[in-house]
Amino acid sequence: MTAAALDFNITTDLRSGIRRWRTRFLVIGVIGIILLALGWVTAPAQFFRSYLWALVYFLGIAAGSLAWLMIQYCTGGAWGVAVRRIAEAAARTLPLFILLFLPIAFGHISLYPWAKPAVVAADPIIRHKQVFLNLPFWLVRAAIILGGWIFLSWYLNRWSAVEDREGNRPAHSKMARISGPGLVFWGFAVTFMAIDWVMSLNPDWFSTMFGLLLVAGYGLSGIAFLIIVLCFLSYSRPMSEFVTPRHLHDVGKLMFANVILFAYFGFSQFLIIWAGNLPEEIPWYVERLRGGWQYVALAVVIGHFALPFALLLSRDLKRNARTLVKIAIFMLAMRAVDGYWLVIPDATKGASLAPGWIDLAAFIGIGGIWTAWFLTKLEQRPLIPINDIHIVKALEHGR
Repeated sequence: MTAAALDFNITTDLRSGIRRWRTRFLVIGVIGIILLALGWVTAPAQFFRSYLWALVYFLGIAAGSLAWLMIQYCTGGAWGVAVRRIAEAAARTLPLFILLFLPIAFGHISLYPWAKPAVVAADPIIRHKQVFLNLPFWLVRAAIILGGWIFLSWYLNRWSAVEDREGNRPAHSKMARISGPGLVFWGFAVTFMAIDWVMSLNPDWFSTMFGLLLVAGYGLSGIAFLIIVLCFLSYSRPMSEFVTPRHLHDVGKLMFANVILFAYFGFSQFLIIWAGNLPEEIPWYVERLRGGWQYVALAVVIGHFALPFALLLSRDLKRNARTLVKIAIFMLAMRAVDGYWLVIPDATKGASLAPGWIDLAAFIGIGGIWTAWFLTKLEQRPLIPINDIHIVKALEHGR
């Protein structure tokens, strides 16, 4: 099989299907936004913490996809050709998060104790951190994080379009050269975002592992999402003529590796804090192991690690689109549960587990709008980059 023998443009039937799903997600998102507006009027404190949870979760999918796009340029391989256009489309949704971040920027005082002068005056630890945790510097860091990701997405997508028109030279070398430093920036950006947006909900607490926890989590969110979209596209032309069980096996192994990496970072943080047993560190876990939160923690241990670890050991499961997509969907669901466990206990200041309708409204509102925007981006380009330097290897992969 040769690249010239296949047409990788989206077929009319597939385009119609994508647009139907886009309309459905858009309707769901609009309903969620309307409910969120009602929640902001009736329970503003609950609104902001639910909104933050959903924002951090869906940003993880978009930013995680950007990371896998850069990894593909750095490492090469047939697996990356299969998911490259999906990752590019997800990365092109990042400008949307500037708009989605605005409610957090305007409502930060409802979430973060370091933004309240009375709290700062009464807490010497927060006063000590005011050089770092202050609104102007916090906003500058948010702008650098989002702006840097958006620039990387724009640059990679720009040269990808050039590659489609003019061939892989010099486009591929330009994308590969920026991806190495881009991944370094991406790792630091996720770390600072984790500190600024999530860990600073409790500014008295700190963990040097927390940033790495979100780095692994965002990587897992990204690869799980790419697998879901790839599997669904593999049922229709043109992807049904391209994707083989070996492509699925490759991306399944990447998801498996990220499951282990996330568990390693999570257990390392817990072990360090448990062994140290310091009064300034253990309250973070104490809050998450009582009041019903202990059951969420158990669900994370089982559903985020033990179960997917056991399932993904199987070679056959990783090579079957129907089973692999179910595991990936389950992993994305568990990423939402883990994010809820990270964000909400600090945002509710010690309250027991009590999910509410505003949580659901935030999830479907942001999720519906983001997914509709992603599907809009996905249909704009052919599903396979025909001039990718690994296209021949990808076409022969597993045949």
